[in-house]
Amino acid sequence: MDVHVLRVFTGPDGSGGNLLGVVTDGPAVADAGERRRLAAGLGFSETVFVDDAGRGVVDVYTPTGPLPFAGHPLVGAAWLLRQRGYAADVLRPPAGDVPSWTADGVTWIRARPSWATGRRLEQYATPGEVDALPSPPPGEGWLYAWSWQDEPTGRVRARGFPRRGDGITEDEATGAAALSLTAALSRNLTIHQGRGSVIRTRHEAAGTVALAGRVAPVEVRRART
Repeated sequence: MDVHVLRVFTGPDGSGGNLLGVVTDGPAVADAGERRRLAAGLGFSETVFVDDAGRGVVDVYTPTGPLPFAGHPLVGAAWLLRQRGYAADVLRPPAGDVPSWTADGVTWIRARPSWATGRRLEQYATPGEVDALPSPPPGEGWLYAWSWQDEPTGRVRARGFPRRGDGITEDEATGAAALSLTAALSRNLTIHQGRGSVIRTRHEAAGTVALAGRVAPVEVRRART
Protein backbone atom coordinates (compact mmCIF):
# COMPACT_ATOMS: atom_id res chain seq x y z
CA MET A 1 0.00 0.00 0.00
CA ASP A 2 1.03 3.63 -0.40
CA VAL A 3 2.25 5.60 2.60
CA HIS A 4 2.50 9.33 1.97
CA VAL A 5 5.36 10.84 3.97
CA LEU A 6 4.92 14.51 4.90
CA ARG A 7 6.71 17.11 6.98
CA VAL A 8 4.23 19.00 9.16
CA PHE A 9 4.80 22.43 10.76
CA THR A 10 7.65 23.43 8.48
CA GLY A 11 9.28 26.83 8.93
CA PRO A 12 8.70 29.68 6.48
CA ASP A 13 11.91 28.73 4.67
CA GLY A 14 10.80 25.11 4.32
CA SER A 15 13.05 23.81 7.09
CA GLY A 16 11.99 21.59 9.98
CA GLY A 17 8.65 19.85 10.09
CA ASN A 18 7.75 16.64 11.90
CA LEU A 19 7.72 13.55 9.70
CA LEU A 20 4.32 11.89 9.34
CA GLY A 21 3.13 8.78 7.56
CA VAL A 22 -0.37 8.88 6.05
CA VAL A 23 -1.94 5.60 4.95
CA THR A 24 -4.69 6.72 2.57
CA ASP A 25 -6.25 3.24 2.35
CA GLY A 26 -6.91 2.68 6.04
CA PRO A 27 -9.42 -0.16 5.54
CA ALA A 28 -6.60 -2.22 4.02
CA VAL A 29 -5.00 -2.22 7.48
CA ALA A 30 -8.11 -2.84 9.58
CA ASP A 31 -6.50 -4.78 12.43
CA ALA A 32 -5.18 -2.70 15.35
CA GLY A 33 -2.12 -4.92 15.71
CA GLU A 34 -1.26 -4.48 12.03
CA ARG A 35 -1.60 -0.71 12.38
CA ARG A 36 0.73 -0.67 15.36
CA ARG A 37 3.29 -2.83 13.55
CA LEU A 38 3.16 -0.64 10.46
CA ALA A 39 3.56 2.51 12.55
CA ALA A 40 6.49 0.93 14.40
CA GLY A 41 8.11 -0.11 11.13
CA LEU A 42 7.85 3.39 9.69
CA GLY A 43 9.42 4.78 12.87
CA PHE A 44 7.72 8.18 12.85
CA SER A 45 6.33 9.68 16.04
CA GLU A 46 2.85 9.19 14.54
CA THR A 47 1.19 7.55 11.54
CA VAL A 48 -2.39 8.33 10.52
CA PHE A 49 -4.77 5.90 8.81
CA VAL A 50 -7.52 7.41 6.66
CA ASP A 51 -10.54 5.15 7.10
CA ASP A 52 -13.08 7.27 5.20
CA ALA A 53 -11.68 10.16 3.16
CA GLY A 54 -15.09 11.62 2.31
CA ARG A 55 -16.22 11.78 5.94
CA GLY A 56 -12.79 12.56 7.35
CA VAL A 57 -12.60 9.46 9.57
CA VAL A 58 -8.99 8.94 10.69
CA ASP A 59 -7.08 6.87 13.24
CA VAL A 60 -3.70 7.89 14.69
CA TYR A 61 -0.99 5.50 15.91
CA THR A 62 2.37 5.95 17.60
CA PRO A 63 4.90 3.10 17.28
CA THR A 64 3.40 1.64 20.47
CA GLY A 65 -0.34 2.12 19.98
CA PRO A 66 -3.33 4.37 19.15
CA LEU A 67 -3.97 7.97 20.17
CA PRO A 68 -7.48 9.48 20.32
CA PHE A 69 -6.07 12.84 19.21
CA ALA A 70 -2.78 14.24 17.91
CA GLY A 71 -2.06 17.59 16.32
CA HIS A 72 0.49 17.13 13.58
CA PRO A 73 -1.19 14.00 12.13
CA LEU A 74 -4.50 15.85 11.75
CA VAL A 75 -2.91 18.94 10.20
CA GLY A 76 -1.01 16.71 7.78
CA ALA A 77 -4.01 14.52 6.97
CA ALA A 78 -6.22 17.56 6.31
CA TRP A 79 -3.61 19.00 3.95
CA LEU A 80 -3.18 15.72 2.06
CA LEU A 81 -6.91 15.08 1.72
CA ARG A 82 -7.34 18.51 0.15
CA GLN A 83 -4.49 17.80 -2.23
CA ARG A 84 -6.37 14.65 -3.25
CA GLY A 85 -9.62 16.54 -3.90
CA TYR A 86 -11.52 16.03 -0.64
CA ALA A 87 -13.10 18.88 1.33
CA ALA A 88 -11.60 17.82 4.68
CA ASP A 89 -13.74 20.41 6.46
CA VAL A 90 -14.06 18.11 9.46
CA LEU A 91 -11.74 15.30 10.54
CA ARG A 92 -13.08 12.59 12.82
CA PRO A 93 -10.43 10.96 15.02
CA PRO A 94 -11.65 8.93 18.03
CA ALA A 95 -11.54 12.01 20.31
CA GLY A 96 -14.25 13.87 18.36
CA ASP A 97 -14.93 16.15 15.41
CA VAL A 98 -12.03 18.43 14.44
CA PRO A 99 -12.87 21.30 12.05
CA SER A 100 -10.18 22.17 9.51
CA TRP A 101 -9.60 24.96 7.00
CA THR A 102 -6.83 26.68 5.06
CA ALA A 103 -5.76 30.32 5.02
CA ASP A 104 -2.76 31.88 3.26
CA GLY A 105 -1.23 28.50 2.52
CA VAL A 106 -1.47 27.34 6.14
CA THR A 107 -3.61 24.41 7.32
CA TRP A 108 -5.65 24.97 10.50
CA ILE A 109 -7.50 22.63 12.84
CA ARG A 110 -9.63 23.40 15.90
CA ALA A 111 -9.56 21.12 18.95
CA ARG A 112 -10.27 20.91 22.66
CA PRO A 113 -7.32 21.15 25.08
CA SER A 114 -8.83 18.32 27.14
CA TRP A 115 -7.97 15.97 24.26
CA ALA A 116 -4.26 16.77 24.61
CA THR A 117 -3.31 14.85 27.73
CA GLY A 118 -0.22 13.18 29.16
CA ARG A 119 2.34 15.90 28.41
CA ARG A 120 4.07 17.83 31.19
CA LEU A 121 4.82 21.49 30.41
CA GLU A 122 8.02 22.80 31.99
CA GLN A 123 9.10 26.43 31.60
CA TYR A 124 12.77 27.41 31.43
CA ALA A 125 14.23 30.85 31.93
CA THR A 126 15.81 31.29 28.50
CA PRO A 127 15.79 29.70 25.04
CA GLY A 128 19.43 28.81 25.62
CA GLU A 129 18.47 26.57 28.54
CA VAL A 130 15.94 24.77 26.34
CA ASP A 131 18.54 24.38 23.58
CA ALA A 132 21.07 22.97 26.05
CA LEU A 133 18.86 20.07 27.18
CA PRO A 134 20.11 16.60 26.24
CA SER A 135 17.91 14.52 23.97
CA PRO A 136 16.17 13.11 25.87
CA PRO A 137 16.60 14.71 29.30
CA PRO A 138 16.73 12.37 32.31
CA GLY A 139 13.37 11.30 33.69
CA GLU A 140 10.19 9.61 32.60
CA GLY A 141 7.03 10.75 30.87
CA TRP A 142 6.29 13.17 28.04
CA LEU A 143 8.11 16.48 28.58
CA TYR A 144 7.44 19.72 26.71
CA ALA A 145 10.26 22.12 27.58
CA TRP A 146 9.67 25.76 26.67
CA SER A 147 10.73 29.34 27.29
CA TRP A 148 9.76 32.74 26.03
CA GLN A 149 11.65 34.07 23.04
CA ASP A 150 9.61 37.26 23.11
CA GLU A 151 6.77 37.26 25.64
CA PRO A 152 5.01 40.46 24.44
CA THR A 153 4.55 39.01 20.93
CA GLY A 154 3.87 35.44 22.10
CA ARG A 155 6.98 33.87 20.56
CA VAL A 156 8.07 30.64 22.25
CA ARG A 157 11.05 28.32 22.00
CA ALA A 158 10.16 24.67 22.69
CA ARG A 159 11.39 21.09 22.46
CA GLY A 160 9.39 17.90 22.97
CA PHE A 161 10.62 14.62 24.47
CA PRO A 162 8.21 11.63 24.40
CA ARG A 163 10.37 9.43 26.70
CA ARG A 164 8.09 6.44 26.11
CA GLY A 165 10.67 3.84 25.12
CA ASP A 166 9.81 3.55 21.42
CA GLY A 167 12.99 5.01 19.93
CA ILE A 168 11.59 8.52 19.40
CA THR A 169 13.98 10.55 21.53
CA GLU A 170 12.73 13.97 20.44
CA ASP A 171 9.59 15.12 18.64
CA GLU A 172 10.38 17.76 16.03
CA ALA A 173 6.97 19.47 16.27
CA THR A 174 4.15 18.61 18.65
CA GLY A 175 0.66 19.93 18.00
CA ALA A 176 -0.98 18.44 21.11
CA ALA A 177 1.61 20.00 23.41
CA ALA A 178 1.23 23.35 21.63
CA LEU A 179 -2.51 23.06 22.24
CA SER A 180 -1.91 22.46 25.96
CA LEU A 181 0.54 25.34 26.27
CA THR A 182 -1.81 27.75 24.50
CA ALA A 183 -4.64 26.78 26.85
CA ALA A 184 -2.41 27.10 29.92
CA LEU A 185 -1.23 30.59 28.92
CA SER A 186 -4.62 31.68 27.49
CA ARG A 187 -3.05 33.50 24.55
CA ASN A 188 -2.05 33.15 20.91
CA LEU A 189 1.43 31.75 20.32
CA THR A 190 4.05 31.26 17.63
CA ILE A 191 6.11 28.26 18.73
CA HIS A 192 9.56 27.54 17.31
CA GLN A 193 10.21 23.88 18.07
CA GLY A 194 12.98 21.45 17.26
CA ARG A 195 15.45 22.20 14.47
CA GLY A 196 13.28 24.59 12.48
CA SER A 197 9.56 23.90 12.91
CA VAL A 198 6.93 26.59 13.46
CA ILE A 199 3.51 26.05 15.05
CA ARG A 200 0.90 28.81 15.17
CA THR A 201 -1.91 28.72 17.71
CA ARG A 202 -4.93 30.83 18.52
CA HIS A 203 -6.67 30.80 21.90
CA GLU A 204 -10.43 30.96 21.41
CA ALA A 205 -13.18 32.16 23.72
CA ALA A 206 -15.23 29.00 23.24
CA GLY A 207 -12.63 26.98 25.16
CA THR A 208 -11.04 25.62 22.02
CA VAL A 209 -7.64 26.22 20.46
CA ALA A 210 -6.91 26.63 16.75
CA LEU A 211 -3.62 25.11 15.60
CA ALA A 212 -1.87 25.72 12.29
CA GLY A 213 1.19 25.04 10.24
CA ARG A 214 2.63 24.49 6.80
CA VAL A 215 2.97 21.03 5.27
CA ALA A 216 5.47 19.75 2.70
CA PRO A 217 5.43 16.41 0.86
CA VAL A 218 8.51 14.19 1.12
CA GLU A 219 7.82 10.94 -0.76
CA VAL A 220 5.38 8.09 -1.29
CA ARG A 221 6.55 4.74 0.08
CA ARG A 222 5.28 1.25 -0.57
CA ALA A 223 4.65 -0.71 2.61
CA ARG A 224 3.32 -4.10 3.61
CA THR A 225 1.50 -5.08 6.77
